[in-house]
Order: sequence, then C-alpha cells, then structure tokens
Amino acid sequence: TRSEANNIRSILNKAVFGYNEITMRKFGFLLMVITVVALGLYYVNTYVLRGQGLGSIRDKEIIQYLPQGSELNYPISVPGNFVLETFADLGADKPRALAFDPGGVLVTSLTSKGKIVALPDPNTNGRADEIVVILKGLDKPHGIVFDGGYLYVAETNRVIRYAYTPADFSAINPRVLFELPKGGRHFTRTIRIHGGKLFTSVGSSCDTCLEKDWKRAVMLISDLDGSNIQVYATGLRNSVFFAFDRAGRLWGTDMGRDNLGDDLPPDELNIISFGNDYGWPYCYGKNIRDTKFFSGEKLTYCTATQETAYDFPAHVAPLGLVFINSAMFSAADQGDLLVAFHGSWNSSTPVGYKIVKLSILGNSVVGITDFLDGWLQGSEVLGRPVDLIFDKRGALYISDDKAGVIYRFAK
Repeated sequence: TRSEANNIRSILNKAVFGYNEITMRKFGFLLMVITVVALGLYYVNTYVLRGQGLGSIRDKEIIQYLPQGSELNYPISVPGNFVLETFADLGADKPRALAFDPGGVLVTSLTSKGKIVALPDPNTNGRADEIVVILKGLDKPHGIVFDGGYLYVAETNRVIRYAYTPADFSAINPRVLFELPKGGRHFTRTIRIHGGKLFTSVGSSCDTCLEKDWKRAVMLISDLDGSNIQVYATGLRNSVFFAFDRAGRLWGTDMGRDNLGDDLPPDELNIISFGNDYGWPYCYGKNIRDTKFFSGEKLTYCTATQETAYDFPAHVAPLGLVFINSAMFSAADQGDLLVAFHGSWNSSTPVGYKIVKLSILGNSVVGITDFLDGWLQGSEVLGRPVDLIFDKRGALYISDDKAGVIYRFAK
C-alpha cells in the first residue's frame, strides 16, 4: 500500500542519512572494509589461483591442461625443439613401471589396480590407441621386464614369469621364481635383467629399523629361472628404481629416512656393487652416522660402508632413472642421466616434482640441472613423475602416478 511504501522509504532514508541509526563515520569505515575485502578476493582469484591465465589449479588436475594427444605448454617447462604430449590417459589407474615388449609396445604396471597393461600405438602417431589388459588380479605388481619370450613381473610378495606372445599380448603358464617378504612400508619390487642375471630390489619394512628378513632393504641377484638367489648389496632403504650404464655399472636411486627435518638426510644416487653395504639404517650420504638411530651403538660402523655417488636434496624422492641414448639429444648429452623426483611428503616446504639431468663423467656426477619442471605450482601438486624409458626412435616416456598419464617427450 501507499502507506507501507512511505514507511519503507522512511526507513531507507534513515539507514543512509540518519545519524540516529548509523553515523557517517561508521558508514565510511564499513565501505572501506568492503572495498579492501573485494580487492583482496580479486587479487587471490587473479594472481594466486589463476597462475598466469591457467585458471584455478586448486581443484584441477594436470590432465585438464593436457587433453589427450595435445602439446603441453604450461605448466611444464619444456626444452626448446621438444614437445611434451600425452601418450596415454589412464585416469584413476595410476601407471608406475614402464617396459617395452618384444614388439615395441609400451607396457606399464598399474600397481594399485593389480594390473599389467599394454598400450599399443600401431600407427606410431605418439598416442596409444587402446589399453589392453595383459594380467589382472595381481598383488601390487610393480617391476616388469621382457626377456627370451618371457614376461617377468615383480609382485609385492614374489617374482613370477609368464610365457609371453606379443602378437596378442597373452601371458600364460605362470611360474613363481621365488617368494619375497610381503608388504611393509615399502611394498614395491623392481626387476631388471643384465648379463644373464635377474636383479630384484626390495625396500625396507620400516622407516629405520633392524630388519629380521634377509630379503629386506637389499638388492637381490638370481639366475633367470629364480635359482641361486642371493644378496647382491645391502643397506639400501628403498632403491625403487635402478639402471645399468654402458660400462655395466648398476646405478640406483635411494630414499633417505624421514623425521630428521627438512634438510636431512639426503636422498641418494648409488653405484651399487656386489658385496657392498650402503649404510642404512645406521648411515646416510657420505658415510654420515645417523645419530638418531641407536646413537650409542656402532659409532664407527659407517667407516666400512659405501658412500653415495651423489647426494640429492632431502625428501625429493628420486625414482625412475635412465641414461640418455637418443638421437634426439645432443652428442654432449649422451650417457648423461635423467632422474625423476617423485616429490616430498615429509617436508614443510614441498620439494621435488620434476625431472633433473645429471652430467656424468666416468663414474662421477659433475653437474645437475632441471630438465622438466612445473608439476609443482606453489603448494599445488599437479603430477608426480615416476619411471622413465626411451623407445628405439629416441622418444622419452614418463609415467605419472598422480595425474594418471604417460607422457611422450620428443622432437
């Protein structure tokens, strides 16, 4: 009604102009607060969350910036003349270890899903055309290797061998080669074949402890049929991945213990030789005694252990490593080492989440540079690189068990 409208108009006039309801000083202060809050929200939205035009990364995954088959220009920094693309999008099936079968088809382990899958690319356009399940129902399968018509798979509790046919990706007639201690804090098992021998890495059951099982925190060696298994090297807390150089030396990454702060202990690169003790749980790095572990015992223990070939920063979690042997790289790069930093969980400031290149001279590391970087944006993690492998044409493949993709890096 007209009277009600007049009453409303009167109330509004008092709200805006009436000193009895609110003074102009209070109104001005309220207006200033509203302006500051609005500007703050605009700044956060524009500069913090949007990340140079990328759009908010707080609730997104890297795959949203890397559609199937497209080139990734941001956020990963890619060296000139190279492109980084998605070779396969596996979604929630997080890829880990990589291998090529005898037909040149990329195969990966989906550890959390209990599967081994093939990713054929018959038209060689740099994108997997399908995902073919080779094996399923396995117990945390990780390491995979092909040799002599066989597919070898390292589950968390055993290494098993199958007769493999690349034409139809069939794996049949399983034979258990040997049993392994199951699970534990570090449950992945990785395998390689070199010089007619099978090498198997088994991590520790704990952060720091004295293991009761001789197959823990070691590198094992056996014949290809699983016989004559023995310890190759000890004192390796969690050497998840390892590789052989052109001279036949075995190089392995290893993760240092937790809970010594942001800067200790270093993660490690070791040249692993038969019979050597690499120190864990008493030592780390360059024969440094861990004073937090049974500090009153074996004070000189580390003088008899093997020091690291190179100390990485603490908590970067080095995983896959591969020596460069690719015509796509310069002559100066050949024989250098690429290492994937999976990224930290035990650091107040996130570190890692990138791939680095180590310059190698003989058996020494003479330099380190960032190679592919950008999976960490501020405090947001968009991906975690795991394993690295070159194909016969020299393209590099990278598994990412957070984004659920396999990248292809090539010219």
